[in-house]
Amino acid sequence: MAVEHISDSDFEARVLRSEVPVLVDFWAPWCGPCKRIGPLVEDVASGYEGKILVMKINVDENQATAAKFGVRSIPTVFIFRGGEIVERSVGLVSREDMVALVDRALGAAA
Repeated sequence: MAVEHISDSDFEARVLRSEVPVLVDFWAPWCGPCKRIGPLVEDVASGYEGKILVMKINVDENQATAAKFGVRSIPTVFIFRGGEIVERSVGLVSREDMVALVDRALGAAA
């Protein structure tokens, strides 16, 4: 499964109304740590296919959504379930931390 790019206009339909948990990576193309976390986000998309959707949203192009969720630092990763944030991470994280974040969110979903 590929990581999908979303925008302000489809965020509500694709994330908040999703029937499965959704990991959303708030990022920007100029952000070094965002580039380094990108492969981890793609690994999650592959490793958890069918269990979680993985989306990326460019904060420069989609400022309304970033502001709505109080994103002040990037990369920021939220995991939404039932339209609510159930896990969050700000800054560069290790692969182990990213997996733990997803596992906690999915465990809460069970």
